[in-house]
Amino acid sequence: MKIRLLLASLTIAFAPLFSFAADSSPSELDDLMEQMNTAYRKLTRQISNSAKNADSLAAVATMHDRAVESAKLEPKRKAEVPAAEQAKFVADYQAGMKTLIGQLDKLKASLEAGKNDEAAEILKTLKQSQEDGHKQFKKAKKK
Repeated sequence: MKIRLLLASLTIAFAPLFSFAADSSPSELDDLMEQMNTAYRKLTRQISNSAKNADSLAAVATMHDRAVESAKLEPKRKAEVPAAEQAKFVADYQAGMKTLIGQLDKLKASLEAGKNDEAAEILKTLKQSQEDGHKQFKKAKKK
């Protein structure tokens, strides 16, 4: 009898740890965003070098494809938003992703035209869009 009581107590005590671990696992959206971030970091290192435009265009294509896939998903933070506001939250997220896709299209056109200075400026706006979007839609990391 005492063993059952001890096991039940331990189960209750450690249950929150297991639910936290399940919640913190990366989602499909997290994976897509990480792939976009990898391509973005590569792009920032070589955007001004016109000799690497073919490689830069490949990175932009990766970002574009991942952005299109990401737009079909919903952020984890949706669960934190009141039920009445969730539809608007998801619509705002999807609108933000469409804006990102438009910026990526402009970036691609600039690189194809060999306008690397213009592409670098577009990349700066992408960084600002990323920061704004993450503040609004990404779940805050627990410290």
